[in-house]
Amino acid sequence: MEKSLRLIAKIREHTGSKATAREREQGRIPAIVYGHKEEPVAISLDAHNLVEGLHHGHRLMDVQVGKKSQKMLVKELQYDHLGKDIIHVDLMRVDITETIKVTVPIELKGTAKGTHEGGVISEHTDHIEIECQAAKIPESIVVSVSEMDVGDTLHAGDIELPAGTQLSSSPETLLVTCSLVTAAKAMEEEVEEAIEAPEVITEAKEPKEEEPSDEKAKE
Repeated sequence: MEKSLRLIAKIREHTGSKATAREREQGRIPAIVYGHKEEPVAISLDAHNLVEGLHHGHRLMDVQVGKKSQKMLVKELQYDHLGKDIIHVDLMRVDITETIKVTVPIELKGTAKGTHEGGVISEHTDHIEIECQAAKIPESIVVSVSEMDVGDTLHAGDIELPAGTQLSSSPETLLVTCSLVTAAKAMEEEVEEAIEAPEVITEAKEPKEEEPSDEKAKE
């Protein structure tokens, strides 16, 4: 069961760009709270406490708005143009007994057998979507790669999920592959060639005009 982070929110009276900029200057992150058939509420949270909680894997929070504390789930984080600092948060009110869909990070464990044969493990996505009770959101989904040989692949439908959770992502979602370095390079070259090919074709469709020969000119 995921531990809940406790935060105290401040209701925002103004929501324009200047007002949100002032909130950030004061060390707070603007947020919006919605869900459970209640009106959305614009709030702000202490930036340090929120970021620290997120870094420790918290997504379920006890947020006090005025005199009322509610369970809330982080639904979306908006970052600055550098992708570094959080500038806005979407929070959804939840009941700990209700079933919700949530995105959870993947954590690879073990050393693949194929690496002893020159294979390389490639992670194609770092998260999957699952369905579970709000109070039982796992911090991550552990995926063992120790039995993977060269040429093996792991899809979302292949992994074992924690008890009480169901897969919401497509079972065909590619998670991990184990391939030889040469094969990986060959694939990159094929992609590059495919990108460059249209330019060659375009040039081929525009032949240079031939200058008339002296004989044709006499005619």
